[in-house]
Amino acid sequence: MSDKNTSAKIQTDIILLKQGEIVLKGLNRRSFEMKLVSNVNRRLKQYGNFHIYAVQSTVYVEPRDADCDISGAFEACRDIYGIVAVVRAAACRKDPDDIFNTAKVYLKDAIENAPSFKVESKRSDKSFPMTSIQLSQYVGGLLAEEFPDTPVDVRNPGFTVHLEIRDYSAYVHGPAVPGAGGMPVGSNGRVVSLLSGGIDSPVSTCMAAKRGLAIIPVHFFSFPYTSELAKEKVIELGHILTRRCGKMMLELVPFTHIQEEIRDNCPEELFTIITRRFMMKIADAIGRLNGCSGIITGECLGQVASQTMESMAVTQEGLELPVFRPLICLDKTEIIASARGIGTFDTSVLPYEDCCTIFTPKHPKTKPRLKDVLEAEKALDVQGLIDEALENIERIRL
Repeated sequence: MSDKNTSAKIQTDIILLKQGEIVLKGLNRRSFEMKLVSNVNRRLKQYGNFHIYAVQSTVYVEPRDADCDISGAFEACRDIYGIVAVVRAAACRKDPDDIFNTAKVYLKDAIENAPSFKVESKRSDKSFPMTSIQLSQYVGGLLAEEFPDTPVDVRNPGFTVHLEIRDYSAYVHGPAVPGAGGMPVGSNGRVVSLLSGGIDSPVSTCMAAKRGLAIIPVHFFSFPYTSELAKEKVIELGHILTRRCGKMMLELVPFTHIQEEIRDNCPEELFTIITRRFMMKIADAIGRLNGCSGIITGECLGQVASQTMESMAVTQEGLELPVFRPLICLDKTEIIASARGIGTFDTSVLPYEDCCTIFTPKHPKTKPRLKDVLEAEKALDVQGLIDEALENIERIRL
C-alpha cells in the first residue's frame, strides 16, 4: 500500500496550528494567513530554526534541525492569536501500514495509559485509496491487536488517535489543545491602548489584540507622586502582554505637570474627569501620529466615578479617533478571571500606585456636565500642556 508519489524526506515531528476565523475570509484570506505566518515566525525565533508555512487552513511548524525546542515552540503557539487549536504530531508516508507503525510508536504511552481508545481519520487528499472510515478501521484494528489491554470504545473513548491525510504526508496525533483564537495581530489595523498598572487595562489590551489589532500601549506616570517601581510594574505588564500582543512600543507619558496644574486651578470634584480628558487627548494625538484607527480603554460601566455614561461621554468629547471599551459590560469577577488567564493578574495587584490614584477628590462628579468642565479648563493651557507631554515621551521597545 505504499504511496510511491510521496517524498522520501518526511519530517517525523511537527506542530500543526489550526486556523480559526481566517478560513471565512474569502478572497482576502491569503493576506490574513501571511500575517499569521509572520507572527508565528517572529514568536518562535527564540526556539530554533523552523520552516513555517500555511496550507489547507493549517499552519505547519517544521523543525529544520535537532536543536529546535519543539516543546517550547508548542507552548508559545498556544498564545498566538489567530489559532484555534494546536497539535503536536508525527508525520509519515501516506501508507496505511506506515501510519499504523507511526501511531504505534508515537502514541504508545498515551494508548497504554488510557482506559479506552478509538481512531478518527480525516482525508483531505482524496486520491488516497481508502476512505476515512476504512483507514480508521484498518489502523484501529491493528492498534487493538498491538495494545490488547486497552479496549476500543468508539462512543466514549478515553483517548482518541487522530489520523490526517494531507497533501504532503500523513499525520498522527492525539487530541488538540485549545489555541488563543481570534485574528492575527496586525490584520485589522492599529490602535492606542491606555495601559495603567491595574487589572483591567491589560485585559482590554489583550482583547483588542485578539481581534487582530496591533497595539501601541500608552502609560501616564507622575513622578515623584508615583514611584519608579510603579513604572517598572507597567513595563513588566507590557512584557507579559507581548506573548499575545506581539512586539510593541510602550509610550511613557510624563503627567506630573498636568496633574499639578489641574490640582491648583480646577474644582476638586472635577479633578478625575479633567485628568481623564487630558489622557484621552494625548492618546488621540499619539494615535494620529502613529497611523492608528482608534483608542482602547479598560473602562467598565459604573465601576468608578469616571466610568459612568455621563463621565465617559465628557472624557471622549472632541477626539478625532473613536474610543473602544472591550470591558464595558463585564463584571469584576469576569475581568479578574481573564487577567489570570493571560498571566497579568499577579503583576497587576502589586501595591504600587499609578497616576489615577493621586489627587483623587473626596466627592468626584459622577454625572458631569460638559459645559462645566469646559469652563473649568479655561484656567489651563490645555494645548500647551499636551504639547509638553508629547515632547517628553519616553519610549521602550517590548
